[in-house]
Amino acid sequence: MKPLSDFVSDANVLLTLEVTELAGIVLEQLCSAERNMLHLYSFTETSPRNPPNKFPQHHLEEISDRLAEAWAWLIAHGLIAPRRYDGKDGWVFVTRLGRRVATTQGLIDYRKAQDLPRERLHPSIADRCHGHFIRGLYDTAVFEAYKALEVAIREASIMPASLIGVHLARKAFAPQDGLLTDLESESGERQALCDLMAGALGSYKNPHSHRNVAVSPEEAVEMIVLASHLLRIVDSRKRS
Repeated sequence: MKPLSDFVSDANVLLTLEVTELAGIVLEQLCSAERNMLHLYSFTETSPRNPPNKFPQHHLEEISDRLAEAWAWLIAHGLIAPRRYDGKDGWVFVTRLGRRVATTQGLIDYRKAQDLPRERLHPSIADRCHGHFIRGLYDTAVFEAYKALEVAIREASIMPASLIGVHLARKAFAPQDGLLTDLESESGERQALCDLMAGALGSYKNPHSHRNVAVSPEEAVEMIVLASHLLRIVDSRKRS
């Protein structure tokens, strides 16, 4: 296995890394081992008897603690898994998922995907935008999510292709006679849902279809989750 110092040579830099950042480096290092069996103690041992690490003596104990933290994070996220070996505990192997994401960029993409779990999204939105999101194309992911919502509203309400965006939502969810309106609900609620559907498309789809819009990962998650929720409402109205 390559020494840790091949991946990060400066002890001071290593000690400034967040646990998730160091975990990516550790995972890449673990995958460089010839055997897919590793032991926590031998891995975190950074004493002078373990010269390949090449870190100053006064940093060794703290580095060992940081490596143990990264090791625990990798286990918690299923990237390495425990296994008994020769009747003893403390051994692990790199999982199939771990090998798929075993680069610094791969782990960044993996962490992004955890911020937006695919299985919690409406399937139409997951198919359209999840890949864009994990590649960091947040504005595209948001646009695709609301495009999926718009298409679903049009199909469920049997509206012409010429009716788009805000006008489409207001027609489909018109409080008095919209085909997707629940006429058994209170009139104020019908109006509120109409406004919500129209406002969501007007605020989150239209700007992204006309110009580049800066979107942070956190904002993108919130916008996409809202689109997924609204699309489930459309599905329920279509069934009813």
